[in-house]
Amino acid sequence: MSEFYPTLNTRSPAQWDEFIQSRTLRDVHQALNRAPQCSINDLAALLSPAAQSELETMARLSQQITQRRFGKTIQLYVPLYLSNTCHNVCTYCGFSLGNKTNRITLTPEEILREGLRLKELGFKHILLVTGEDHRVDRDYFLMAIKTLKPLFSQISLEVQPLSLEDYTILQNQGLHAVYLYQETYHEQIYKQVHLRGKKSFFDHRLEVPDLLGKAGIHKIGLGCLLGLAPWRVDALYLALHLQHLEKRYWKSKFSISFPRLRPAEGGFTPAFPVSEKNLLQIICAYRIFNENVELALSTRESPFFRNNALSLGITTMSAGSRTNPGGYGEHTDALEQFSISDERSPIQVAQSIQQQGYEAVWKDWDTVLAN
Repeated sequence: MSEFYPTLNTRSPAQWDEFIQSRTLRDVHQALNRAPQCSINDLAALLSPAAQSELETMARLSQQITQRRFGKTIQLYVPLYLSNTCHNVCTYCGFSLGNKTNRITLTPEEILREGLRLKELGFKHILLVTGEDHRVDRDYFLMAIKTLKPLFSQISLEVQPLSLEDYTILQNQGLHAVYLYQETYHEQIYKQVHLRGKKSFFDHRLEVPDLLGKAGIHKIGLGCLLGLAPWRVDALYLALHLQHLEKRYWKSKFSISFPRLRPAEGGFTPAFPVSEKNLLQIICAYRIFNENVELALSTRESPFFRNNALSLGITTMSAGSRTNPGGYGEHTDALEQFSISDERSPIQVAQSIQQQGYEAVWKDWDTVLAN
């Protein structure tokens, strides 16, 4: 059982929802006055309907906290999809086993060519992404890291759950970060949208961030797929999970992502839509709650929203993303995981960041300085 599971079950989703909905404007003001030393109860107030009238105040405070802690910088990274083969049936995902379209796993030669294209665009931080297939395993990831290590300063993974031994070996070979999202912390909804495969086991996925901490992974990425369940409750559970990990694995850095559901093969419709205003409230609430955590925003969001959100709490963005293996030139017709919204080139994204008085940073640390 996951070490976080007992904390998760302290209150049910319905109980947390009732608590959040009952927060008042007074609770919101008290939370704002306590920033950046906020409690979980303060976060509940900042996520509540009562906080919507204070969103402008939250945005200003979030901006101040972010600039004080991170300066006026935005780190850029790019996802490199290595494989879209998957044994899971997830109702919302383009890679789901039931979608009978072109499946591809890149060869070492194809990985190198894709890496060289991304290197030419200026990227120094690359995120390797796959579906969940037992044939795409630790040895495959070791090969990919070995192939790309001469090209990039930082290599991260967003792949299927692995073992503690696997993560330790990969970390020793230069793995920088691992991103693994619970998707939703609402266990009943989780079971409804994950129908088959290893990903259908809620607790198995929940325990992985603890394994990452024990393996000494430099950065651990968490997140919910917004739209699967009531967003206020999922955002609250995510914060509890973050607190759990920060207390135990204080040597690791942490990243939070806020992906909203996007159109994908299969035609899934979100049961709990999240508006841009809702998303902005989550971002500001999180920054006020935790001044140190990295907050990331992907190309799922529109250029307009990303341009406006980057100064209000975000510290990391993807750019020029393709969500299919070989999408940067090898196999442009392969199955996508989801459709992107911001289709600007990396240079256009960097220019937009600079036009707003921010610096586009292509990596966030040097290995030599960390030793």
